[in-house]
Amino acid sequence: MAYPIRNQQGLYFITCTVVEWADVFTRPLYKDIIIDSLRHCQKAKGLELFAYCLMSNHLHLIARAADDVNLSDIMRDFKKYTAKRIFENLHANPQESRRFWLK
Repeated sequence: MAYPIRNQQGLYFITCTVVEWADVFTRPLYKDIIIDSLRHCQKAKGLELFAYCLMSNHLHLIARAADDVNLSDIMRDFKKYTAKRIFENLHANPQESRRFWLK
């Protein structure tokens, strides 16, 4: 269930999950995609990140947006970019055993 971000500059506890709770973040490559994307969002998009916890199949954040930036927009871009990159990497690696069922 999605919950709307009503106060775009408010401090939020955010959870992002992998579809069907698949253990995607067990490999360093996929963890690095998440961390690199979070860093980019901090530097270029106005994400203020106070804490995060990356688990095998989900991510917790305590975050807010800088003034004049919408947290909803940051999270939309973050999730779209990371999902696309992870998907591309899953399917580009012939050794990846999960590429056939993670569509």
